[in-house]
Amino acid sequence: MPQSPRAKAIAILGTGSDVGKSMITSGLCRLLYRAGFRVAPFKAQNMSLNSFVTPEGGEIGRAQALQAEACGIPAHVDMNPILLKPESDSRSQVIVQGKVFATREARAYFARNRDSELFRAVERSYTRLASQYEVMVIEGAGSAAEVNLRDRDLVNWPVVEMADAKVILVGDIDRGGVFAQIIGTLDLITPEERARVCGIVINKFRGDAALFADGVRFLRERTGIPVLGVLPFLCDLALDQEDSLDVDIRRQVAFQPDRINIAVVLLPHMSNFTDFNALADEPDVALRYAATPEDAGGADAILLPGSKTTLADLAYLRGKGFESLLRGHVHRGGEVVGVCGGYQMLGRQIADPDAVESGGSGEGLGLLQVTTVLMREKITEQVEARALHLGGTTAPPARGYLIHMGRTDRHGHRPCFELERKEPSGSGHRDVAERDDAWLDGAVSDDGLVWGTYIHGLFDEPLCRRAWLNRLRIRKGLPAADMEWSQRVNRQRSGAMDRWADHVEQYLDLTPIRALLRQGGTV
Repeated sequence: MPQSPRAKAIAILGTGSDVGKSMITSGLCRLLYRAGFRVAPFKAQNMSLNSFVTPEGGEIGRAQALQAEACGIPAHVDMNPILLKPESDSRSQVIVQGKVFATREARAYFARNRDSELFRAVERSYTRLASQYEVMVIEGAGSAAEVNLRDRDLVNWPVVEMADAKVILVGDIDRGGVFAQIIGTLDLITPEERARVCGIVINKFRGDAALFADGVRFLRERTGIPVLGVLPFLCDLALDQEDSLDVDIRRQVAFQPDRINIAVVLLPHMSNFTDFNALADEPDVALRYAATPEDAGGADAILLPGSKTTLADLAYLRGKGFESLLRGHVHRGGEVVGVCGGYQMLGRQIADPDAVESGGSGEGLGLLQVTTVLMREKITEQVEARALHLGGTTAPPARGYLIHMGRTDRHGHRPCFELERKEPSGSGHRDVAERDDAWLDGAVSDDGLVWGTYIHGLFDEPLCRRAWLNRLRIRKGLPAADMEWSQRVNRQRSGAMDRWADHVEQYLDLTPIRALLRQGGTV
């Protein structure tokens, strides 16, 4: 049987971390998709605590899920075959093709990754995708010129060579020193690698781009490589980005008396902060990330996010004085919500007998009576559900995904969500009270002021989000808002990718990419 033709490949590499590689990859993916190409994203290795669960139940980086959406295709584990989830400054959980592979210290991981099954997993994933699509858009990691890691790199140049890709080099002018970034990077890579660079992008420009014309000319003359454009910073872009930019900006948000004021506790190993982005986009919400109890003063609701190291982050939370804040907040009639690790923290006890994280056990906050045992098996699954605690028989729909390594006993609390699962053949319908924990999620206190769930992304669903916000509004003495407010937010979020792609198309000269794809169509 003849082999499928190999896809053409474009790689987006950067002069450093957080220069905008993920977003430029997303924008290019969307432009190619709109031009009629069958296109897919690829990032060999990602390090992030913001992850996503694919339809098949595999875990990948959130950025690759966004890029898949830009391509108009479902996310798949082959798009991000290796995901590193940091557990400390020197140790990470290693996810390979969607499943937990190991927990490794950084020294041990980098000592063997190029010669191990890890790079073979990268090759297999890329080969499968490249046989199904016309174009692969590859995202690098960190700097393209990490000379101390060259012999252990499995995400930048080895992938570029494997894919025979052309390279676009991205520099970040917002952080300063963009000339040194670009020229230094090109000077440190090999002549063969430099020959693959078909263009330079200056990202995150603020101000009048015409004032940088001399800079563009200098870079072109100094490097001999075309500058594809200067990409202005785009404000208010409602896309779930992978880095902490949104968190940093929203730490400064001011609470207001005519809004629902929400504080998200900022944990050292906070995971999936994108859970709260749709909430922050609501016109009647002021959402702030709280690094100290004082930052949460005046909140109507306080949210505890997910955590990769639940016991350690719980100890940190106590040390900062959040425990007394949360108890006082509930005593005054405020609401507290925990998601995933935050849900576990709300209970009486967390035990880690198998040292899934750090081992041992600890007392929770005791705002719920639940108890949790951390387990080696990791649950990763997309789910649909009904929010029982927000409407009873008219419970609004919710959807999201599970990513956790714990079993939580409810100890008499009502569940928050009924999961929509298929009944076994011939079993007939069962009431919520008769269903086991496979059908139910979360726990809610008798007064409804404290609740927790394992469902990430549940606030992305507009009906569920608005039902909860309206409950907070009524408790605060504000009238319920029209559901259209939340529907509008979701429409704006769904159009954000095209807005970003239009921005990329307006400011970048895509001629080198058109040349690469000239036999397959035009961009």
